[in-house]
Amino acid sequence: MTELVWKKSTRSNAGGDCVEVASPSRAVLVRDSKDQAGPVLSFTADTWTGFVQGIKIGQFDHG
Repeated sequence: MTELVWKKSTRSNAGGDCVEVASPSRAVLVRDSKDQAGPVLSFTADTWTGFVQGIKIGQFDHG
């Protein structure tokens, strides 16, 4: 995975509590920015898009 371009969210905090995302062809990969050699989650582009849309409309908000 050394060829991937990983991006942090512009909303990540300065304390390092964030994830990084890479988008090779037809997939979206997510990893913990503090553990770059650790596990990587893989999603289809459609699943990731649905997740991001859910975040934007508050689908996962608690309380």
